[in-house]
Amino acid sequence: MEITSAHFKKVAGQKLADKKVQEALARAKGKFVVARAKAIEELDNFEEIRRAAADVRDHCLANLDQYLEQWEDNATAAGTIVHWVESAEEMNRTLLDIATGNNVRKVIKSKSMLGEETGVNEYLERGGIDVRETDLGEYIIQQAKEYPSHIIAPATHKSKDDIATLFAERHQRPRLDDIAQLTHEAREILRPHFLDADMGITGANFLVAETGSTMIVTNEGNGRMTTTLPRIHVAIASIEKCIPTLEDLSLLMRLLARSATGQSISNYLSVTTGPRRDGDSDGPEQFHVILVDIGRTRVLGSELRPALRCIRCGACMNHCPVYQNIGGHAYGWVYPGPIGSVLTPAYVGLEKAVDLPNAATFCNQCSVACPVKIPLPDLMRKLREKQTELKLAPAGQRVAMRVWAWLASRPTLYAWATKLAARVGKIAGGRQGLVHRLPLVGAEWTRGRDLPAPRGKTFREIYAARKRS
Repeated sequence: MEITSAHFKKVAGQKLADKKVQEALARAKGKFVVARAKAIEELDNFEEIRRAAADVRDHCLANLDQYLEQWEDNATAAGTIVHWVESAEEMNRTLLDIATGNNVRKVIKSKSMLGEETGVNEYLERGGIDVRETDLGEYIIQQAKEYPSHIIAPATHKSKDDIATLFAERHQRPRLDDIAQLTHEAREILRPHFLDADMGITGANFLVAETGSTMIVTNEGNGRMTTTLPRIHVAIASIEKCIPTLEDLSLLMRLLARSATGQSISNYLSVTTGPRRDGDSDGPEQFHVILVDIGRTRVLGSELRPALRCIRCGACMNHCPVYQNIGGHAYGWVYPGPIGSVLTPAYVGLEKAVDLPNAATFCNQCSVACPVKIPLPDLMRKLREKQTELKLAPAGQRVAMRVWAWLASRPTLYAWATKLAARVGKIAGGRQGLVHRLPLVGAEWTRGRDLPAPRGKTFREIYAARKRS
């Protein structure tokens, strides 16, 4: 998909003014945040589990080459055909080669963020393959010719009325207003595609090294039909998804569903180890797994490595005040929210996503909510430092930071300057105690909000006075 992260500020402003988007975000916030809080209450040792999960992910990332080789050996022994690719183009070409080499006409696809990242649907369609998304949210997005606004709930920016109108147009049926009826209609449309598809494509939530398995998590059953009904199953997986053991998988699954949708466990966990064997009642004749890099090894060797712990639950964006107000499309690529503010610059280049590391209040809600303890504010700060080094930050901002650094390194002068600023700020606030417009680089801050005026004294002055009293 096209990367539009360079237009973050403009699109964010549009989303803030979009009433439909604001209503959809308000509904989603209540569902995700409240449900997660209730699900976590079920665990007496939640913080201990989080720490253990973070340790598992760090251990595997530190020994990724070893575990990927172990996974490949066990997967190959089970009959899986393994492909290693470095780029999006190479992954898509490999998929098309598998399809054309097996006379595939139609593909059904379970939700995959990696598939969104690489634009696999459009690539296969250009190659003459009919591709059908089967996850309800992804199906809605495909019909609307849009891209997801959330990792877990791709169509969270759409209302029931939007979907009712979309289905009536695309399905050429009478318009329905009931959610259950709309869901049933989608099921009726999709069922024939499940039955006559030649190939199924899934992602992989995890790769289990000790068994050579792939695993996906779904709530609708579409993933299970995608892995078992077609004669060919292809799983596309980025290399950082590898974990050592099934026991580690069990640990991570205690966190994934709770953090993502507020469930104790997802409806379906599908573990696939090789193709159909003699005596099996279902399963594919061929099982291919495409292991994809696309920038992961570059991040693995950088100070942004902790971001690769991500298990794609979406908890960080659900709790982020920025995402809660602008939604996912403003971020301009596959990964929105705080994790997107790190992964997008890391994968596509900081120069193409220069605003994203600054799309945060640093309130730390994202890090507190993350089930694998990714220090997202720290990683965004590192990217901000990189922006300054590369002179990608606005010139006015760079000058302001240099002036501040010069003052801060001179305590006496800094104390005098802050005293002056506190007194001028109090005067500027007037009777309301609000500063409506700041000069220079501060103008952006007060463009859409007022700044509470200082009390006329600095923190140091107030602290000293209280200490004396």
